[in-house]
Amino acid sequence: MTAKPMKIPGPDHPIAIERTLSRVVVTVGGRIVADTREALTLREAKYPPVQYIPRKDADMSLLERSDHTTYCPYKGDCSYYSIPVGGARSINAVWTYESPYDAVSQIKDYLAFYPDRVDEQIHA
Repeated sequence: MTAKPMKIPGPDHPIAIERTLSRVVVTVGGRIVADTREALTLREAKYPPVQYIPRKDADMSLLERSDHTTYCPYKGDCSYYSIPVGGARSINAVWTYESPYDAVSQIKDYLAFYPDRVDEQIHA
């Protein structure tokens, strides 16, 4: 069994995390799944920015943990949740790094949502 590679963000693959200045609201199936003024924006290399929302500001009763997992050498092991009220489109719609690497430790206890798997992700 080979150990998972771990990489440190740097000039070739920058990662920046900053407080989101606006309110972020995520809805699925007419339900508010998350509503926060404490989101973080993660900017990684050339990927689009991602909003990370504190778990405390998400309705975890609407989420169902899935068996799906992935790995990022910069952030660590990633777990997923589905949103049953969203139907098949919302399977594995939410991801989280429960034990992120030190370089991105700020996203511990935060959730991110795939924009195409929820109805809306509003920045107000």
